[in-house]
Amino acid sequence: MNNETSEPTAVRGFARRIGILQATAINMSQMVGTGPFITIPLMVGVFGGPQAILGWIVGAILAICDGLVWAELGAAMPGAGGTYVYLREAFQYRTGRLMPFMFVWTAIVFIPLIMSTGVTGFVQYLTYLWPSMTQTDGDIVGLAMCVAVAVLLWRRIESIGKLTVVLWSVMIVSVLSVIVAAFSHFHSSLAFAYPVHAFSLGSSSFWAGLGLGLIVGIYDYLGYNTSSYLGAEVKDPGRVLPRSILYSVICVMAIYLLMQIGILGVVPWRDMIDPNNPASQSVAAVVLQQAWGKTAASIVTVLILIASFASVLTGLLGGSRVPYDAANDRLFFSRYARLNRKGRFPQFSLVTMVAITAFGFIVSRHLGDSSTTPPLTVLIGLLTTVMVIVQAAAQIAALTVLRRRQPQLKRPYKMWLYPLPSIIALVAWGIVYGFADKASPGVHPIEWSLAWIALGVVAYLVWAAAEHTWPFGPKEIHEEFLEAQMIAEAAASAGSGRSELGAGTTSL
Repeated sequence: MNNETSEPTAVRGFARRIGILQATAINMSQMVGTGPFITIPLMVGVFGGPQAILGWIVGAILAICDGLVWAELGAAMPGAGGTYVYLREAFQYRTGRLMPFMFVWTAIVFIPLIMSTGVTGFVQYLTYLWPSMTQTDGDIVGLAMCVAVAVLLWRRIESIGKLTVVLWSVMIVSVLSVIVAAFSHFHSSLAFAYPVHAFSLGSSSFWAGLGLGLIVGIYDYLGYNTSSYLGAEVKDPGRVLPRSILYSVICVMAIYLLMQIGILGVVPWRDMIDPNNPASQSVAAVVLQQAWGKTAASIVTVLILIASFASVLTGLLGGSRVPYDAANDRLFFSRYARLNRKGRFPQFSLVTMVAITAFGFIVSRHLGDSSTTPPLTVLIGLLTTVMVIVQAAAQIAALTVLRRRQPQLKRPYKMWLYPLPSIIALVAWGIVYGFADKASPGVHPIEWSLAWIALGVVAYLVWAAAEHTWPFGPKEIHEEFLEAQMIAEAAASAGSGRSELGAGTTSL
């Protein structure tokens, strides 16, 4: 493992201030918002019974295996933007800047739209406390939430690190409250009331449920990689990044499994898939109200709303670093390469991400039921399918490419049992991609994802022609982290040589 004194104190203007507690808190806060409370009934629905527990297990397997990919790449190349840096370093040898361009092309829209679902979930969950909320009231609340996120992120990273630990603590209290409430009124006869043929491996419905469950599960686990987007601001990244990823996945897996089992032991699973039953919309509140009464349910609902807010905040914190590094490489507007002078954060990127989040929230509220305009959830489904190609699969390939192209690069963490976890992750992401059309019938996300990629390639060619870079000019090979490593080693060697010379002169 690296130690803190052997690494640069700053990367492209950033200061390293995030430690292991803050990094883990950022990841877990992003992973656990209102997501699991809303998707637990959905998971039960796709499986058709309490065997929904399998969805959280396969989702955790994918998260762990994919997390090991992030861990090795992040520890070796701790820069701002995460995937952008890894794709830039790996694919520059053959395709120039095409792959990092494709990632930015998609991420600038994908990340804030995913965060807009968190804002929507916040407003929807708030109706438990404010049942008379109108459409306009909800719009104002959601937009106010976006403004609050921007205000809280408009500060130095060390201050944000402390804030995320506080919000993470609230999240832990909220999920533990639901778990304790559930197991205090737990009935095994409800939790394990499996329907006939629930585990029939020869049934096509079982495998369809498993595939759809993997999609739901990985949606809830996403966020374990957030600290990697902040790699340039993490202290001792060779140690902190891998541990923050693995700690986050393991802890959240335990939380999800306990919540799913506990809730199934209180609320009959058929109630969760009944759209007319409150359990299908606010299952955690139903559990708390049955266990401890209305007042306790209201108090914990407030904590869940805070956890939802934290999820949006940490997601935009990490996502705002993506355009910054791209702008430094002339792959995005130059204005986005500037840092706030006082806070040392990418202010234009942050404002843009928050603005797109607010826009996505309003679109989902007012056009979600339109017959002529696709709902925001459909758009997110399409972009998620694209991200399987331009992020997940590409990043797994980048791991192998970099091991071959840059074998001298120091890797403070190396994937356990390489390449097995990366192969498992690639297969699992392939399942997610293959079931995309089934998960969104009539929308054809696979076809649209390929169209989006084709459009991105055209946009890249236009940019490449203007910049006279590959394929309209020479490739620019710049092994940033390997070169920095060699410079540091040369400086250390020179310093050691001077020390030996000084010692010899003294002895004379």
